[in-house]
Amino acid sequence: MDGLLLDTEPLWGESMLRVAGKHNIPITREKFKETTGLRIYEVTRHWELHYPWEGKSAQEVADEIITDIIDASKNKATVLKGVEDSLKLLKANGYKIGLASSSTKRMIDELVAHFGLTQYFDEITSADAVELGKPHPAVFLHCAQLLGSAPYECLVLEDSVNGMIAGKAARMKVIVVPDELHFDDPRFTLADMKLKSLEQLDLDIVRRF
Repeated sequence: MDGLLLDTEPLWGESMLRVAGKHNIPITREKFKETTGLRIYEVTRHWELHYPWEGKSAQEVADEIITDIIDASKNKATVLKGVEDSLKLLKANGYKIGLASSSTKRMIDELVAHFGLTQYFDEITSADAVELGKPHPAVFLHCAQLLGSAPYECLVLEDSVNGMIAGKAARMKVIVVPDELHFDDPRFTLADMKLKSLEQLDLDIVRRF
């Protein structure tokens, strides 16, 4: 969801810094590198271990961050180019569509509904439902199971390196749609295809896989 459907990815850092500052947690953007790829509850547990603070628990801080980013996303985020056209195209041609995100289920459900995308998805699942988040493949495998599809029948659309690794580890085909800043990251050569935006996605590409 974050970075592929919605331009919410930069808002995570803003929310984390805002809430950390409120509770005097000594976190900087530089320290975000320590928790890249972790789910938000794992992030705040890491903070609790390495940068202890007084007051609210790690879980309470994570809950605050989720509330903050949901509010910020509703006010600032937009649906990325090509998203709705791609979803309509896949739906019209009989493809099952699943959303598998590392964000919490509460955030996914609220934002997908807020931006009017819920009706396109046959299944929506969060890494909350599995033991490990991306780059572990669990969330993709769980989503495929809910869709009634074998992993090798699935095509993953991802914007991140961790998501790409998770999709490949699940034995799925992966198309990456990185943001402009990370587009030339050499690690994306592991993907089956790379697009500049979902505006480039068409049936010929989907059927190729």
